[in-house]
Amino acid sequence: MLEHLKTLFRYRELLYMITWREVRIKYKQSMMGFLWAIFMPLIIVAAGILVKYAMAHVAQKPFLLSEVATISVKAVPWAFFVSALRFATNSLIANTNLVTKISFPKEIFPVASVASQLIDFLVASVALTVILLVSGVGLSLQVLWAPLLIALLVLFTVGLGTVLSAASLFFRDVKYLTEVVLTFAIFFTPVFYEVEMFGKWGTVLLLNPVAPILEGLNDTVVLHESPDFLWVGYSAAVSVILLTAGYSFFKKAEPMFAESI
Repeated sequence: MLEHLKTLFRYRELLYMITWREVRIKYKQSMMGFLWAIFMPLIIVAAGILVKYAMAHVAQKPFLLSEVATISVKAVPWAFFVSALRFATNSLIANTNLVTKISFPKEIFPVASVASQLIDFLVASVALTVILLVSGVGLSLQVLWAPLLIALLVLFTVGLGTVLSAASLFFRDVKYLTEVVLTFAIFFTPVFYEVEMFGKWGTVLLLNPVAPILEGLNDTVVLHESPDFLWVGYSAAVSVILLTAGYSFFKKAEPMFAESI
C-alpha cells in the first residue's frame, strides 16, 4: 500500500487539476455561483429548525437561538459528507473515457471528488462562523479540535467513496442504493437532534461513525467542551480501517475496470 501511496503522490499535480476541473464544471454557467456551496446546508438548517421548533412546542419549552447554532454546526459537515459521497460514487462512471484510455492511479477520481466538495465546505464554514457570532455562541480554544474532527470525516468519506466508486462500476445499482441510503441516513444520524435525547439507546446511534464526529463538533464549537475521546477514537479507528481496506479493494479491482465499463 505504501508503494501505491508514493505513486499517488507523484501524480499530485494531476489530482489538483482534476479537482479544479470538478469545481469549474460544477459552477460553469451557474447563476448562483458559490452560493450553491451554502444552499444545501441552508436547506438542512431550515429543516432542522422546523423539527426543533416542533419538538420544543410539543414539550412546551422555549426554542433557543443557540439551537440554530447547534443545527448549523452539524448541517455543514453533513452536507459535505452527503455531496462528497455522491460525487465520489459516480466519479469513475463519469470519467470512463479517461479510466479506459490513460494509465494513472484511478483513485484520483474519488479523491478529487471529495477534495472539490471540501472547497464548498470551506465556503459554507465562513457562513457558519457568521451564524455562530450572531447567535451569541462565540468561539473558544476548544474549536481547535474541529480541524481534527473534520479530518476524520474526510478520511471516512474518502475510504467509503473509494469503495463505492469501484463497486459502482461492477454493479450499476450501487449508485441508486447510495442515493436512497443518503436520503434517509439523516434520520439515523444526530443532525437534527442530540444523542442524549435517546438515553441509553443513544449508544446505538453513536455506532454510526459519522455521529461521534458531529457530536464532537457540537461539543467543541457550540458547547465549548472537549469531545468524547472514546467515541472520537472509535470513529478514527473505523475511518483508518475503512480507508486502508477500501484502498486495498480499489487497487485489486482496478485491473478489471476497463472490462467492466
